[in-house]
Amino acid sequence: MAQQGAEGEGMTMRFQKPRRPRALKNDGTPRARPVDWEGQEQAVLIRWLLGEKMRGEPVGQLYDAIYHVPNGGQRNKKTASDLKRQGVKAGVSDLPVRQARGGWHGLYLEFKATPPRDAALATSQFEWLEGSEYEGYCAVLALGLDEAKAVLREYASWPRTQIVGERLALQNGTEWRKG
Repeated sequence: MAQQGAEGEGMTMRFQKPRRPRALKNDGTPRARPVDWEGQEQAVLIRWLLGEKMRGEPVGQLYDAIYHVPNGGQRNKKTASDLKRQGVKAGVSDLPVRQARGGWHGLYLEFKATPPRDAALATSQFEWLEGSEYEGYCAVLALGLDEAKAVLREYASWPRTQIVGERLALQNGTEWRKG
């Protein structure tokens, strides 16, 4: 869509991408915009964890070890195809924690919104949790903010996992430790 300035002024052209009309309900009224309850709660969880770190709480030390895997969400076909070629996998848990505790290599936390706004656990998510546990990771489903906080507090209370024996060193790859 192009718009022109008033007469006597220079011509101003602005282009706007046409908007797709909102879907309608059976009664003809527009549907409400979807709300990402899970994303909103997960952002609150991460903000809480940062606050715990700033207060010096034990669970706060997980803040630097936790990260979000952006596998979900709506994408166009090209972006989805590109990401799949780059290694995106269905079912990967939302919040991995790269800190070994309690005899586990780390934690995979699958986060869902607080019921009744939670989504069902997809088969691919179940399989990822199951496979992660088999490989030595603590794998947990948390329904909502309170349950996720409890999981992280408990995990942070466990002792660090100790490495037994010597670590093997890879012969391939570029050395990154040199200054």
